[in-house]
Amino acid sequence: MAYSWFGTRLRIISSAAALALAAFATVPSPAHAASITLYNAQHEQVVNLLAKDFEKQSGVAVKIRNGEGPALAAQIVAEGAASPADVYFTENSPELMLLEGKNLLARVDGATLASVPARFNSPGGVWVAVTARENVLAYNTTKLQPSQLPQSLFDLARPEWKGKIGIAPSDGDFLPLVSAVLALKGEAQTVQWLKGLKANAQIFDDEEGVVAAVNRGGVATGLINNYYWTRLHAEIGDAKTRSAMHHFGNGDAGALVNVSGAAVLKSAHNPDGAQKFLAYLNSERAQKLMANSHVMFEYPLHAGVAPDPILKPFAELNPPALTIQQLGDDSQAGKLLRQAGLL
Repeated sequence: MAYSWFGTRLRIISSAAALALAAFATVPSPAHAASITLYNAQHEQVVNLLAKDFEKQSGVAVKIRNGEGPALAAQIVAEGAASPADVYFTENSPELMLLEGKNLLARVDGATLASVPARFNSPGGVWVAVTARENVLAYNTTKLQPSQLPQSLFDLARPEWKGKIGIAPSDGDFLPLVSAVLALKGEAQTVQWLKGLKANAQIFDDEEGVVAAVNRGGVATGLINNYYWTRLHAEIGDAKTRSAMHHFGNGDAGALVNVSGAAVLKSAHNPDGAQKFLAYLNSERAQKLMANSHVMFEYPLHAGVAPDPILKPFAELNPPALTIQQLGDDSQAGKLLRQAGLL
């Protein structure tokens, strides 16, 4: 698969990658063999909790390197077979599809793959889905009533929404939404929609900024992943919450369900420990820790583990009918965002 979207990021991290190679490109010591290095793009607080619990359960130490999902994926591509990473854990499937396309990932143990529904996993069995979350529209409840909300994601590009929508096009979580529109509508309609958004939207650095602005009334609505709103609500409480989530229906692109996932690199120094970590992430124990963290607010994919009760039941979500393959690796999404002037 092409990965030209990562070109800028690769140049940015090239120096860091060179330092990493110098630091880690050595023959693993016994101490190293008893540990794994995790490139983590999921919630740091929760992953720290999971890593400590895994260490107690397995005796395998976890060294964590945190970063944004696309940047860490670009770093793995740059490092190639010399990467110090054993495991990559990220928020969105396209970064994993990029690495799958570059043939950098090892086959996941069959029992681990079988612990979640197959439709969420890697097409080639080289990464496993861990949790899921939904794209939603946050809206300020003092500015809009539910009857005034758009029926479709595409409505937000219409002139009547000018100045009423916040987006974070440079946030890695926005890219899969663009990829979903591309898969459903094609390139021409996707660019047209993006140009409409550019004309209408206030631009933010990240989706945390979007949801905060919506809640304080700085903008009427904002496109976000569901966990940004639920996390803000948990932090500030009912009394200070001036916003709510709107769930698009009818298989609309705006209701996209993203999956987070994890993979073992082919170049892993401790492949056994890395496979154990993937199995742990999808164990009932770890999935309950995530669901009960009051930080992550994502849907566990292990059967029988209930999500945080603040979330809409997973069975009631109505996402577009897109496969992991159709969603792709986000390379085209980045190009179209640039074409529309949003990057």
